[in-house]
Amino acid sequence: MTYILAIDQGTTSSRAILFDAAMRPVTSAQEEFPQHYPDSGWVEHEADDLWSTTAATCRAAIEKAGITGADVAAIGITNQRETTVVWDRHTGRAIHRAIVWQDRRTAETCARLRAEGQEPMVNARTGLLLDPYFSGTKLAYILDHVEGAREKARAGDLLFGTVDCFLIWKLTGGRVHATDATNAARTLLYDIRKGRWSATICDLLDIPMQMLPDVRDSADDYGVTRADLFGREIPILGVAGDQQAATVGQACFQPGMLKSTYGTGCFALLNTGNEPVVSQNRLLTTIAYQLDGTPTYALEGSIFVAGAVVQWLRDGLGLIREARETQPLADRADPHQEVILVPAFTGLGAPYWRPECRGAIYGLTRGTGPAELARAALESVGFQTRDLLEAMRADWAGHGVDAVLRVDGGMSASDWTMQFLADILDAPVDRPEVLETTALGAAWLAGMRAGIYPGQAEFAAGWALERRFEPAMAEAERARRCAAWGRAVTATLSV
Repeated sequence: MTYILAIDQGTTSSRAILFDAAMRPVTSAQEEFPQHYPDSGWVEHEADDLWSTTAATCRAAIEKAGITGADVAAIGITNQRETTVVWDRHTGRAIHRAIVWQDRRTAETCARLRAEGQEPMVNARTGLLLDPYFSGTKLAYILDHVEGAREKARAGDLLFGTVDCFLIWKLTGGRVHATDATNAARTLLYDIRKGRWSATICDLLDIPMQMLPDVRDSADDYGVTRADLFGREIPILGVAGDQQAATVGQACFQPGMLKSTYGTGCFALLNTGNEPVVSQNRLLTTIAYQLDGTPTYALEGSIFVAGAVVQWLRDGLGLIREARETQPLADRADPHQEVILVPAFTGLGAPYWRPECRGAIYGLTRGTGPAELARAALESVGFQTRDLLEAMRADWAGHGVDAVLRVDGGMSASDWTMQFLADILDAPVDRPEVLETTALGAAWLAGMRAGIYPGQAEFAAGWALERRFEPAMAEAERARRCAAWGRAVTATLSV
């Protein structure tokens, strides 16, 4: 049994990647599922879609490799974070569509709690801010809006979980209700310093604590799969939220190391070691990973729209048919036009945290066309990343942040975007040989726990660079472009 199966359950698709004993990806399978938008700013998934596409892609990856479940030593899971599922303990069926991390329906609840002065207490315990991004207010919404839900929850008939937790429940046939510390840390309900669910916050949101899962290490025993799924019982030995799994996959094990993942959104994490750092710049304090009962903390900045801006160009505007068309289109943009897109489609994340904001475009002229919009879309990712990194450096002042940013995720494959990122950051950007660092992180956690993969030091030593992007933009131009971006953000915030 020399293979590790990594489940990467994302916002728009589920994937399964099979890694061999040398941590090389062998086969993969991917399946998209529908997104549901029942109201402005609302985003939902059918929980059954998350499960069925996960099971199907796992089987497909195993079959494509020409092996059986008997050859798979362990499973690692990484997942879209904060997305909230509530299901019936007895039937395994969700009582409401999964409410996705991007969903903004609880903005008024968060505003009310802030007005009541609750945010300092919540931040001190969880490291998070009162924002609809996180799971806690989503869970409260489901309990409030599904008839009889609170009574069933108090009676122990309903269970809550982030997507990893729901998948573990389904994979194990309902035998295990557990999550890992990185996912728990994103719920708004978990005390990241004490390492337990916060009774104070659960009382505040009227959430029965008996519906919360057990919290375990990122490399731990999460039970075994049902034998009928893959031909034998396979142990689940690694779990981490997608951004934390990418941090692990990028081998950012030392304080000061920094990575940024470009998927649907963009998420930058800075390893801060054994002590949680309280942000003075509205960043999040979170758990990067937890091994042997010891959490390693991080500062995180979240951008809600990164790769999603390319999807908008494709699906919303019809300017492209495939994501790869964006780069050559941006190359054709008129250099004399300075179009700026602030992609606040579901609000602005860090360091602004303004869920009510909506997107805006500045600098339009009669000559603005698809090429200029494509360039503005790609550049918006670089500008937003710069905002995050400046806040991180301010919070971590005196400790030293790595001069190099390690990048991954689908959008990092765009040379154009990564070069602009290096230019606007005025810092080198390193792209690894293995871009699937999220899945690799989940695989390493499971494989290390299974005794197949090496420990941290050897794993980190094996990190390999594919390409480094060096900044080439003149300082005067960088300053001018950043000032224009700042004015655009200020204007958007004022609407």
